Amino acid sequence: MTDRLNVVTGATGLLGSHIVERLHERGERIRAFVRPTSDTTFLRRLGVELAVGDLNEPSGLRSALSGADVVYHCAARVGDWGPWRLFQREVIDATAHLLDACRTEAVGRVLHVSSIIVYGHPRIRGERFNEDEPLGQNPWLWDYYCRAKVKAEELCRAYPGDLTIVRPSWIYGPRDRTTLPRVLKALDAGRVAIIGDGKNLLNVVYAADVAEGAIRAANHPEAKGQAYNLSSEGEISQSDFLDLLADELGRPRIQGHVSYRFAFWGGFFSEAIGRLIRLRRPPHLTRYAVALIGRSTRFSIAKAREQLGWQPRVGIREGIRRTLEWYEDERLNRERERMLESDAISQAWLEGPQK
Repeated sequence: MTDRLNVVTGATGLLGSHIVERLHERGERIRAFVRPTSDTTFLRRLGVELAVGDLNEPSGLRSALSGADVVYHCAARVGDWGPWRLFQREVIDATAHLLDACRTEAVGRVLHVSSIIVYGHPRIRGERFNEDEPLGQNPWLWDYYCRAKVKAEELCRAYPGDLTIVRPSWIYGPRDRTTLPRVLKALDAGRVAIIGDGKNLLNVVYAADVAEGAIRAANHPEAKGQAYNLSSEGEISQSDFLDLLADELGRPRIQGHVSYRFAFWGGFFSEAIGRLIRLRRPPHLTRYAVALIGRSTRFSIAKAREQLGWQPRVGIREGIRRTLEWYEDERLNRERERMLESDAISQAWLEGPQK
């Protein structure tokens, strides 16, 4: 094991857990900064040092960062739903507190995980979007995630120390409990239709590949002050992606189509109703979900390829197979836990009258 200390925030999340896993494979020291309520089973299995606290409690944060050579800031509120105050607290304020603590503790390098959502909603054109693309283009009403991530990057740009930004696209893989499960639930409920002609290319990228790119960016001597897109450049079309999911799950392929405009405005009205009734979970249809799967978003990874030697390695078919296998294992584990709990309750009930 090396003496370099890596601190990872958001280590129980999708990307954070894969960064931890990759660092562990490299034999590096890892300290995971986790909330008191986080499920740390995976981290404890790897033998990772845990520091429990909250990004909005600076004293505990400084202690967790003490002696860090690299800090991977993966923690943030992700998604398209919730009031602005939560995005302010869990994206902007959390990043501000982290950077303050990193400056106080003289951290060697900060790796800030942003998102391609910071570009906003640029109009599609022939060439791919590179890292010089203006941020926050064509913002939507209630576009809180985009706004928060842009403001977090502004804080990072003002940081006086050694900092690098990575901007992943749609990440999937084992331990994804957010985005792909939402698609799978919609498939189960029969709420999925192909948006448009289905030929648009998706920028889905496997979590372990993004983790590798983040680690390379955090350790490259010339990456200071740089930002990198960590994406696929469009490996699979929407319709082929949905066919792949259906085939792997043993379900009929999706045949129905709906226009992008109809789906987009349907998402808008769903959001409006959801906000009116103060819905706590995301509506079944949102503009973000429609754009995620219905638009052809083309991001260049030339800079990451040339400067970091990075590009996605795990193909979509292999990545989906691994991910669905993990979901199945998780389902079986939950069923076993429920059975053990039920057996324990039954045994306690049977033994109760004898005492």
